[in-house]
Amino acid sequence: MASSSVAEARRFDPARFQTFRFTERRFEDDTAVLEYALDDEVRFVERIRFPGADGVPSDALLELLHLVAGVSYYKVAAPSSIEHAGSPLVRALYTDGLAEFGYVNGIDMRERVRFEASAAPGPAAEPLELPRRTAVPIGGGKDSIVTLEALRAAGEPLVAFSVGKPEPIRRTVEVADVDHIVVERELSPNLSELNAAGALNGHVPITAVVSAIACFAAPLYGFDAIAMSNERSASERNLLWNGAEVNHQWSKGIEFERLMRGELARRAPDLEWFSFLRPWSELAIARAFARLEGYDDAFTSCNSVFRRDPERRGTGWCGDCPKCRFVFLVLAPWMERERLVRIFGQDLLADPAQADGFAELAGGRAHKPFECVGEEAESAAAMRLLAGGDAGGFLDPSPEHCLPERFEPMARAIR
Repeated sequence: MASSSVAEARRFDPARFQTFRFTERRFEDDTAVLEYALDDEVRFVERIRFPGADGVPSDALLELLHLVAGVSYYKVAAPSSIEHAGSPLVRALYTDGLAEFGYVNGIDMRERVRFEASAAPGPAAEPLELPRRTAVPIGGGKDSIVTLEALRAAGEPLVAFSVGKPEPIRRTVEVADVDHIVVERELSPNLSELNAAGALNGHVPITAVVSAIACFAAPLYGFDAIAMSNERSASERNLLWNGAEVNHQWSKGIEFERLMRGELARRAPDLEWFSFLRPWSELAIARAFARLEGYDDAFTSCNSVFRRDPERRGTGWCGDCPKCRFVFLVLAPWMERERLVRIFGQDLLADPAQADGFAELAGGRAHKPFECVGEEAESAAAMRLLAGGDAGGFLDPSPEHCLPERFEPMARAIR
C-alpha cells in the first residue's frame, strides 16, 4: 500500500478501484520479487525464494510466474480492468480460474474482467538446456505418492518439489527417501491486513500458481519435466452458474493443462509440464496407492493441516470434512477396515452422523462440495464396490490426456 497504516486498511473499499497492474518483476540473489498495484494506491510485493538454486533464470518464465501469481492480489478488489493484453491462458485464469471466487462473491467474472493491451512485448524464449530429471510436486496426499513411485519404478531420474514444507509433505518425502527441492513463498505482507479490512476473498487457482513456480524453478535447479498428479476427475464442474461452469479444481483440470502447455510451448519449448495421472480416476489411483507400503502414517489430504493460521491448523485427518470422507470412501474398496481405521483414527462409514456428507459426495445435494474430491458418479461407484457391485468403468484409463511420449508407458503401467 502507498501507506500501510492499519487505519487506512480499515477503510478499504474494493468498489473504488478500477485497474489491476503488473508493475515490476525481478530475480535478485535467490528470490523472485513480484510487484502489483491496484490503481496507483495499493501496492503488493510477493517474494518467492529458491534456496540453493545455481542455474540461470528464464525471463520468459519469470513473466509467466508474475502473471499467474497475480490472481492472489487481483481478487482483493477484482477491478474491471487488468493492464495486460492477456494470452489465452491468462484470460482463462482470471475468469474461469476465479469462477468459484466470483460465484461466492456474486460476480460474473466473464462480464467483470477486461484486459487492456500492454505496449511492451514479452521476453523471448531462450534454450534452457535442461538435464533429464523429473520434478514431482508433492502435496502430502496419495496422488503425488502414486506418481513418484510409478516414476521410480520406471527408473526415471526424479526429485520431489514443494512450495513450503508442511508436515504431510515432510513426512512423505522422508518415507520416499528422495532429494527434495523446497521453495518458500512469502505473500505480500499487507494482504492479510486487507482481507481483514473488507477486501474481497475466496478461492484462487492455487495449483496454477504452484505450477508456474515449478516451471520457473526448472532451469534454476535443473530438471526438464514437471509431473503433476491431477486426475481426470478434476475436470468435472461443481455447478453451472449464469451459464458458466464453476469448478473448484479448474487449475487441476484438463482445460488448464492444455492452456498451460500451450503457453510453455511459446516460452520454454524444451520444458515438459503435464499431469502424469490424467488418464486415471481417483478410484483407480486409490487402488494403486493401497498397494504401496510405508506411507500410511505419512500422507494426509485433509485441508485442516494446510491452514496458514497455526492456531487453526490441524495435525492430521479431521474426520469430518468432504475431503476426509472422499479419501476414506475411495480407499475403502482396496484396504482392510483395520488399516483404514488406523490411518483415519475412526471408521467414517460406520458413523451415522457422516451419512449426509457421503450422500453429498454422490450427488445428494445441490452441487458437489467446493473441495478437491472426485466425480459424483465416482463416489457412487465406490459405494457400489463396497456393496459387492462393479466400478462401472472408473478403473479404465481415459484417452483424454496430455502425456508426453516418454511418460505415457509409465503412466499406463499404473494398476
